[in-house]
Order: sequence, then C-alpha cells, then structure tokens
Amino acid sequence: MSLNLSRFSCIGEAIRESSVPFKSNLALVEINRDLENGRWSHLDLRREAERFAAYLQDHGVVPGDLCAIVLSNQSKWVISGLGIYWSGAVLVPLDYKLTPPELHGLLTHSQPKCLIIEWPIWQKLSKESSSIATTTKVLVTEAPEGADLNGAYRWEDSPQGSFQFHRRNREDIASIIYSSGTGGRAKGCMLSHGGFLTQVEQLHAVVSPVEDDRYFSIIPTNHAIDFMCGFLMPLICGASVVHQRTLRPQYLVETMKNYRITLLALVPLLLKMIKQGIEEKIEALPAFTKSLFEGIKTLNETMTRKQPRPGLSRMLFKGIHDRFGGSLRQIIVGGAYVDRNLAEYFYRIGLPVAIGYGLTEAGTAITLNDLKPFRGDTVGLPLPGMELEIRNPDEGGIGEIWASGPTLMKGYLDDPELTAETLVKGWLRTGDLGKMDASGHLKIVGRSKNMVVTEGGKNVYPEDIENAFEDISDWEEFCIFAANYIWPEGRLIGEQLIVVFRPKGDGVSEILLEGLRKRNRHLADYKRISGFVVHERDFPRTSSMKIKRQQLAQELKSLRKREEALRPLKGDA
Repeated sequence: MSLNLSRFSCIGEAIRESSVPFKSNLALVEINRDLENGRWSHLDLRREAERFAAYLQDHGVVPGDLCAIVLSNQSKWVISGLGIYWSGAVLVPLDYKLTPPELHGLLTHSQPKCLIIEWPIWQKLSKESSSIATTTKVLVTEAPEGADLNGAYRWEDSPQGSFQFHRRNREDIASIIYSSGTGGRAKGCMLSHGGFLTQVEQLHAVVSPVEDDRYFSIIPTNHAIDFMCGFLMPLICGASVVHQRTLRPQYLVETMKNYRITLLALVPLLLKMIKQGIEEKIEALPAFTKSLFEGIKTLNETMTRKQPRPGLSRMLFKGIHDRFGGSLRQIIVGGAYVDRNLAEYFYRIGLPVAIGYGLTEAGTAITLNDLKPFRGDTVGLPLPGMELEIRNPDEGGIGEIWASGPTLMKGYLDDPELTAETLVKGWLRTGDLGKMDASGHLKIVGRSKNMVVTEGGKNVYPEDIENAFEDISDWEEFCIFAANYIWPEGRLIGEQLIVVFRPKGDGVSEILLEGLRKRNRHLADYKRISGFVVHERDFPRTSSMKIKRQQLAQELKSLRKREEALRPLKGDA
C-alpha cells in the first residue's frame, strides 16, 4: 500500500498527525548496556516534544531560526528534533564524534540560535570557544548537579509551558545537514520539508515499513541514512525506534534479541564486522556441520532466487536468525561502496541486504535495490520520481552520474558558488562515476577525480579494485589511490595505482607484502598496484565509518613527498 503525504505542508505536521492513530504504539525505547532507560508511546513522545517546543519558544526561538543538535543516538535527540520542527525552526544535526575545533567550525558557519548538546561534549567545546553561550542559547543534557554550565541551561529543566505549533510550507528549509566541512570547505545541504516528505514516500514504496516494525538506530542520527530511517520514516509510519547508548557489539546483539529488531540500516564496515562474527562461530563447528551449513546456504539461495522468503530462511538458519532476534527482515546498506560478495553472503543465509546509493545533497537515497530479485552487483533502481543520467560516457558506458528529482537540496548554506557548480539546471552533479545496465540498475565504479587512465586508454577506478584486497588481515585499514590524486604531477602518462595502509603491530611484515603481491597477480595488468605507502595514523573517517579519502590524501601529501613515501611493490609480476 502506497503512502501519500501530499496533504501535509511540513514534517512537523505529518508526525503530529501520525501520533493520533498510532498513539498507543511504542515509539521509542532507550537502552544503556542491558538496562532499559525508558520507553515512550507515540502519544508520550508528542507530549514530550510539545513540552520541549514550549521551552525553545521561551528561549526566544521563532520560525526560521536554526537550532543545532549534538547528541548521541538517544530519546533526547528525537524529542529535541521534534520540538525544533514544531516550533517552526530549522534543524541542524551535527556529528557528536567531531572534535571541538571541527564542531566550532560548523557552528560558526551555521550560526544557530540554539544548541542542544551533551554535557561531556559541551565541557570540551566551551573550552575551545568560551563565547558560544553568549551568542547561542545552549541547552545541556545530563549535566551533573552543581556543575558550572559555562553559560548554558539544563535541557531537563524545561517546564510545562504554553506551546504554539508553527506550520511551515513544503518549500521551506527543514534541515541543514552537513555532507562535509569537518576539514576544509563547509557544505551544509539545505533540505526542504517537501523533499523529506517525498523521500519518505519513495522509501516506503520499496522498504514497505509497517507500524509493527522495530528499527534499530545505530548509525549516528545526524547522518542522512539514520536521519531518514531512524527518525522521520518510523515516526510517520507509527513504528518504533530503539536506541542503544552503548555501542559495544555484545550489547548490540542482546538488544536485537530482546527487542526483536525487524529493520536495520548499516554502513558496509559494520556489516563486515557482523559477517566476521558469524564466520568465527561457524569456523568453530565440526567439519560435518560446516559442510551441512554450506549445503543449506545453497538450498536457501535457490529457493529465494526471485525474492526473499523470510519464513523459510529463518527455519533453515534458526541459530543465526535467533542470534539477531529472529525477526530481522531487511538490512539497508549504503553510505559507501558495498562489496558484492559481502551482500551475497548475507542473502545466502536469509538476511536480505538492500543496497542503496545516495548523497546528502539528494535528501538521502537516489536508488535502492527492491530485492525482486536480489542483486549484489548494483545499487538498485532509481526511487520513484528520481531520474538518472550518465553524462559523457566512455566506450564502456561509464560516465559521471547526474540525478534529478523532488528531493534535491535547495543548495549549500551561504555558498552560491559551490551551489552553482553542483546544481545545474535542476540536475545534481554527484561527482561519482557509474553506468546503467540493461535493466536500469545503477552500478557505481568510482569517483571522477581519483582515477587512472592507462597508456592503452583503459580507465581504472581505485574503489573498483579494493575488494580484491579486502581479505588481507595483516593491516588495520587500507585505501587505494591514484598516486597522481595525492601528489599531482601534471602529466597523464606513467600513472600509478598505489595502496595506502596502516599495518598491524610493528612495521610491515613480509607476510603482508606477499599477500598483497599474490592478490595483485590475480588482477589484470592495468589494474595492478605498483607501490605502497605505510601510514601510521588512523585513517580519518566520517560518523558512518566511511574513509575520508580527500582528507587522507591531503594528510599524505602534507606529511611526505612522493619519493619519500612511495615504496615499490617488488615481485608482483
């Protein structure tokens, strides 16, 4: 059944109305380790959000003001977010994992009227800049009794007061979500109420959430994926959101069991960690049982070739499914390149992975696999209402992906020049390279700038070959670059592909290098790595654990010259 939100003018109105028919449904659950902190029905949530909206209005927040949130995933995030919307203000969600200088930079750029922030983060941030509370109303959560709040107010002190709901128009800005800006140029995507409501309709058409769904919010809610899947969509659809304040693996698994989670959105790195945990359990089984397990995987794959059959898969893999609560029906994965083998592994054990592709600039998602049938080699079909074009394709059909549709941002906050470069006559230049197959599915092959063109005219995209090296275990993390991307030489001959990695332990082992050479030999000669760079620092990552490639490249460039850093990979031929 399709969802029609056209009668609503704004997000606040849609969620307020949904709280009436779903008033008795569970809306939020918050757990800390193995203890439940609290639970709220949709009616409870409405009352809490109205109370907080009144508090904001008492602090002078009026429609159109910007209000920032710097909180980990928890009930106060949702209550605060709804209070902001119901006050008619603009929500600016920021990553709670950012350093104080990074947060200060984004707050300086957005200039919010109000800031909702956790006490430990505020302690560090107020030391970075003692003047924030003089220009911004700061509301601090969970501050100890008697603590010096450095000019802030307690979130918990919000009293019951008079509240006035402010309706906004569909074309008004609902949120400013930063797609980057923790380092260089701040890119605050201005997203409209109408765009978000349309995105909920689009995802509903593919994911088909129901009021009995229980969504586990793991990715930070400031991230576009969780903002949609763990905030807007479940509340509009009358479903439940579960927050776990402690993100240690053992507690996550227990929460999935205890609350019988049905939907989950992850980034590939987290999915890979889950796979490793399953494989460790399987490896400990007797040889006969492992052989039987492989046979059952093949049977399930055959029986679910056209579409998922949850009941059958749960019966065949009862032990694995019970470990995750026995009700998980879909894992949505995006935010970074998803290895086909990783997605297929989960599908073979009856845990369907829906791979999607999107950008914050497009609202959230542009494409999503509808699992009819499952395909791990693409990022799916365009969502309803979205158009894709492959501009300037090469002989293989690969070109830059341009997207158009009703969910695109209005532009970047206070940056008309960058907006004009990115939005061209109603089309979004994604900066990603891809191609469309005969069935209309999109395949991503890389970024437009981090690439190599061989002397034979072959285009090689580093992200496209990283999966060949995924199973090397003697490094902590790695990333493949065009050397010219890090150290530009101004020429297009003799280009090199290199791997940058952080080794485990002390130094680079011969086992690691031999593993690299072995896998290199299995690649076509024009795709092979010619050298490597050892990087001792942790790779910079986003809140969704995606490597910040541009920032890493800048670090490498600033630390060492090409001839000092790059070591040849000998014996790889």
